[in-house]
Amino acid sequence: MASQEPPPPPWGRRNRPQGPEEIIAQLLKKINDFFSNEGRPSPPSNNPDKTPGGMAAGIGKIAVFVVVLLAAFAIYNAFYKINPGEVGVILRLGKFYNETQPGLHMKIPYIDTVTKVDVERTRRLEFGFRDSGAAILSGAQPALEMESLSLTADKNVINVEWIVQYKVSNPYNFLFKIRNVEQAIHDASESVTRRIIGNMDFDYVLSNRELLAGNVKQELQKLLDTLNAGVSLVTVQFRNINPPDPVKPAFNEVNEADQDMKRLVNEAETVYNKEIPKARGDAKKMVEEAHGYAAARVNTAKGETERFVAILKEYRNAQDVTRRRMYLETMQDILPSVKNVYVMTKGQNAPLPFINLSEKGLVPEPAPKASGQP
Repeated sequence: MASQEPPPPPWGRRNRPQGPEEIIAQLLKKINDFFSNEGRPSPPSNNPDKTPGGMAAGIGKIAVFVVVLLAAFAIYNAFYKINPGEVGVILRLGKFYNETQPGLHMKIPYIDTVTKVDVERTRRLEFGFRDSGAAILSGAQPALEMESLSLTADKNVINVEWIVQYKVSNPYNFLFKIRNVEQAIHDASESVTRRIIGNMDFDYVLSNRELLAGNVKQELQKLLDTLNAGVSLVTVQFRNINPPDPVKPAFNEVNEADQDMKRLVNEAETVYNKEIPKARGDAKKMVEEAHGYAAARVNTAKGETERFVAILKEYRNAQDVTRRRMYLETMQDILPSVKNVYVMTKGQNAPLPFINLSEKGLVPEPAPKASGQP
């Protein structure tokens, strides 16, 4: 009977290095023992290179467990939920496949990728300022000052702070047409705003803030549509429009002078509106009076002319009678206004005064006839 060699001491086994096959075999053995029905480890084997008898069954159990685990994970990932206000963009093997609306949906695990895009949230970009104050803490204040400066058409520098708010209108374009949509909107807004301000005078920009905002929104939306940015502008609002700090004192003096000028102009217009209508009324009255006087004189002259022509006609027909009638009519017009009347006859040396007895009251006026008398 052959003698058996004594087993190597434990310290010798520890020092002997193990190969990769041994490590894998021991790992599989431990997993098999863990999932075995006995629930207890197998007795140690003197030959670790040999696979135990139950190793095949253990590997099968592990494979089943892994398959079940992968299937459960696949089923879990096959369902996804799109919240209200979101749109899901599905990529199948890296290529755009479809868009899904809010609700519970299913995808192919490990093949489809879903990216959720919030289309209801209003995104905001600030220019020339930051509400959070992070720019000041990070030392970016000089960059913000340069961001807000623009040049007007009359070669003046103006400090403009504005806000752009937008929403996603096309999720596909928003994700895949432009690499960085926010930066593109930022650069496009600066370009459009400076171009529009560059076509306006300084005073016009200060006094037409709403018109400027409307023009910027319209032009910026056209540019973003050309770029297929997939966004829709909600509003463009100009928060502050002021001259730069170094020229503010001079600007304030100009404003004060402009206000004084407007005040004086308003006062002059008040006086103008009060005096000019009055003068125009007086002038119109004088003109109307002159027209009336001219018309009266013309009518009088026409009447006298017609009367003279009529008398001339009668005079040609009966000269003596017409001459005497004209004499009597003239005396009738003249004598009532004569206070002293003198009667002259041929051969009389001195004039004889004529006494108007009816004027002195010496001759009573004839009494009116009584009614009923013949």
